[in-house]
Amino acid sequence: MQHNFPETTLLITHYNRSGSLERLLTTFQNLGCQFASIVVSDDGSKPEHLTKLVALKDRFTFELVTTPVNKGLGDNINKGQDAVKTPYTLYVQEDFDPTEKFPETFKDALQFMNEDKGLDIVRFYAYFAHPKLKPFKKGFSEMIFSYWDPSHLKFYIYSDHPHLRRSNFLEKFGRYPDKVNINLSEYTMAINFLHKKGRGLFYNEFTTIFEQKNTAQEPSTLDRRSWKLSENPLVLLTRFFYLRYRWLKNSLDLALKK
Repeated sequence: MQHNFPETTLLITHYNRSGSLERLLTTFQNLGCQFASIVVSDDGSKPEHLTKLVALKDRFTFELVTTPVNKGLGDNINKGQDAVKTPYTLYVQEDFDPTEKFPETFKDALQFMNEDKGLDIVRFYAYFAHPKLKPFKKGFSEMIFSYWDPSHLKFYIYSDHPHLRRSNFLEKFGRYPDKVNINLSEYTMAINFLHKKGRGLFYNEFTTIFEQKNTAQEPSTLDRRSWKLSENPLVLLTRFFYLRYRWLKNSLDLALKK
């Protein structure tokens, strides 16, 4: 069965994981998903991966946007988004794969965006649920920001994880900072999103539409510090105070944003 999305460009950011990219594109193909276009934005990968990208370009018919040097995920998203010419963008990093639930769920998301011009983003994946969700429909909820919520996760209505967004996103919320680490780039955009009163939906079963897959040959490039996962009592106490600090710092960053 074919699923056509003529108003949407699939934007994929890539860095040194051409095997993962091939798997992602193959999965979309097997699901019968056809987008208006596909843009692959590469962040200065090694020659062997660039050679593979050129071969994949002929096989899957996508526009390849490259850079001679690595400038970070922020710049990689910026230049990829600049190449998009459709009203909507589906953004996915190369180490995610859509599941069989994706096509119908994505159709619902597009319908919501068409019906409500005030929606800026629809998120399909997360490590944790957003702390304040207002039930919407068809398995989605609207993310609500409250200054009084004690969770630092409330600031991430925007996330770099797979999502649908309007292609004028950079015009409304500003461009991503380049030459900074991935966490700072995401955080900066999250604060910009809140500052500009962005609105977004969140899929309640947030691990069922995309799966993140990292192989031994192409491991994740994101460093997840072990202290965040430790159950050591001293570490837990330190983390408690750190998260209170994060909540205060993020609140001040947003309050003082100009």
